Amino acid sequence: MAEVRALLFDVFGTCVDWRTSVAREGEAFGRAHHVSGVDWATFADAWRARYQPQMETVRSGRRPWTNLDALHRESLEAVCRDFGMADVSAADLDDLNRAWHRLDPWPDTIEGLRRLRTKYIVAPNSNGNVALMVNMAKRAGIPWDVILGAETAQAYKPMPDAYLKNVALLGLTPPEAMMVAAHERDLAAARACGLRTGFVARPLEFGPGGRADDAPQGAWDVVAADFVDLARRLRC
Repeated sequence: MAEVRALLFDVFGTCVDWRTSVAREGEAFGRAHHVSGVDWATFADAWRARYQPQMETVRSGRRPWTNLDALHRESLEAVCRDFGMADVSAADLDDLNRAWHRLDPWPDTIEGLRRLRTKYIVAPNSNGNVALMVNMAKRAGIPWDVILGAETAQAYKPMPDAYLKNVALLGLTPPEAMMVAAHERDLAAARACGLRTGFVARPLEFGPGGRADDAPQGAWDVVAADFVDLARRLRC
């Protein structure tokens, strides 16, 4: 662990509570546009369920590089139709799509990152595009040193380039970087590329009784309860 110089973070679910935040944004949208009868937590789940299939259209080469804002926007149109909201205007859809720019951090995220940043480079390695990550960080006060992710690598996780290109942008080798995530699939892909791995449990990512990876199965380099605990384990 002495050679680790940078911590790269998954963001959706690991750093921020996307489900509660998107549901909150949906409720505000519903009030403003007189939309009733929608369970907005279920709406958030349905929108998120299209996340991996949409990225797979890019990973598979079926379409050229397309950033996450555009993929989310396509998914939103389909989800609105499924929830009986087919008459929402394009401008209103654009605004609701930016809900992903306004996600709230978990309670420990800011303090933990500030502590970790005293010793390590801290950066997102998210499938979110740069504008999304910047806007989220500015709103929430997330103290990144640099914005990295799928758009800087032109590859969606868990493709190897999503890890290796961003590590290279920092002038580092894979063992000098640690991927931190609440998702074991993400960590397994990072480890296969030679990165160190840190698991942080987020048992409420998908709501009470959801399918979060709350009991890690992999032999990760560090396992922590939250970001403050991660900072303590890394002696920050």
